[in-house]
Amino acid sequence: MADRFRMPAEWAPHTATWIAWPHNPEDWPGKFQPIPWVYCEIVRHLSADEDVHILVNDVAAEKRAYSMLRRQGANLARLHFHTWRTDRVWLRDSGPIFVKSSTGEIAVTDWKFNAWAKYNNHLNDNEIPSRVAGLHGMPSVQPTITLPNGTEHRLVLEGGSIDTNGAGILLTTEECLLSEIQQRNPDLGNRETTRQQLEQAFHDHLGIDQVLWLNRGCAGDDTHGHVDDITRFVPGADLQGNTIVTATEPNTADENHLPLAENLDRLHSARNLHGDPFTIKTLPMPAPVFFANQRLPASYANFYIANALVLVPTFNDPNDRIALNTIAECFPDRTVTGIHCTDFIWGLGALHCMTQQEPA
Repeated sequence: MADRFRMPAEWAPHTATWIAWPHNPEDWPGKFQPIPWVYCEIVRHLSADEDVHILVNDVAAEKRAYSMLRRQGANLARLHFHTWRTDRVWLRDSGPIFVKSSTGEIAVTDWKFNAWAKYNNHLNDNEIPSRVAGLHGMPSVQPTITLPNGTEHRLVLEGGSIDTNGAGILLTTEECLLSEIQQRNPDLGNRETTRQQLEQAFHDHLGIDQVLWLNRGCAGDDTHGHVDDITRFVPGADLQGNTIVTATEPNTADENHLPLAENLDRLHSARNLHGDPFTIKTLPMPAPVFFANQRLPASYANFYIANALVLVPTFNDPNDRIALNTIAECFPDRTVTGIHCTDFIWGLGALHCMTQQEPA
């Protein structure tokens, strides 16, 4: 698909946003009750702007969700329910990664999902991309690599582990894709071989010509280093995707300080496909968020870009306003809205983790 298809930037026009309705109390143990209402608020904003596809486990769940969304004031005409069972709700990682051709054709890349190489229950989630492709009648490909012994290895990849500017450059972290902890593709060989094969797969299936490798993600990240919690492409003043916003932590006693400082240094040293530096903007981190003695991956970088708005996680923190203003500067043509995520982040994901955009 390399010659014809490329993964668009998230700020490119959408046909819809895909989400899955929360149903597993164990994803928010002791805090599940408010979570569906957080979803209602998110869908209310999105449905004013674009269609929203919502996966539900059964008809009863659809009726409950529909009733709640009606009460919350969502645009019901833009909601599309699908009774497809899910294990979890993080469609950024389990959902399809859409690609688009130069002639406007949309296709699905169906990477294997194995629940971040950490959990056993993922078989329902792994079926989501093929279901979406079948629903739309879209072409679909399952990226694979032929191993030295001749067997085919289906590549594991989560959407939250990558971010692209839509112009051939991709961000990711070594901690997520190259580490032996929660190792996604252990059959690919050593660290350098894995790096080379993943870069080739990104080229072949996502139209990527350059990969920017950061080192580590943020503290508390259950995925072991997803880039969407720390560093994101934004359009920039020239709309060319040469601007990157990245999280920093000035407190030297905080465990995020050194990893985020190293990532910032790598970004300042990086050059784009034309040999020019990127424009780098920094985001603060909120004060550490803990629940049940566990640090949670609270970050403003986990924002979601819709057609006319950007939804940003907030945490009742003084840095909320700084983060919202910084992101508003990056998106002068969109409304930037904060979504309170102090309870939501106990599920170890936020707004970007729960959404997946379908390009127009």
